[in-house]
Amino acid sequence: MNLDIYVALVAESETTLAESFRQVAQAHADEGDVHFLCQTLATQCEARRARLQPVIDRFEKRPADDEPERLDPPGLGAPRSGTLGMLRDLQDLYLLASLVDITWTMIDEAAQALQDTQLLEIVAACEKQTAVQLRWLQTRMRQAAPQALIAAP
Repeated sequence: MNLDIYVALVAESETTLAESFRQVAQAHADEGDVHFLCQTLATQCEARRARLQPVIDRFEKRPADDEPERLDPPGLGAPRSGTLGMLRDLQDLYLLASLVDITWTMIDEAAQALQDTQLLEIVAACEKQTAVQLRWLQTRMRQAAPQALIAAP
């Protein structure tokens, strides 16, 4: 069974996404909505990661060498400045959140096949919250795009 690899991937991805949301919040503190909402979204990622811990504890720890290849999600890197920088940072967050979202989807499929009620409950809550994060990111990027791409020098 390889479900443990994807449980570890989503756990690591949630941690990376939380750290990235905090970086963007700090880098774009002058944009109040981005600053405060990114802080809130980071806290949600950390809560999802914590909620997954009982499932992680159930799986036998597999050495990293047993994975087909490492699935570590890349972090945000250094946040950018300015309006265009914020748009690019939000886009990077969207990509990370998309990785989290599709990984939850794959875990959901496995949990359904296993009829693992504990994991199904966790996935149901986490998938919904991730979908809301993706919608906010998309909306905020649409809002920032005209100024960043046309009005800004």
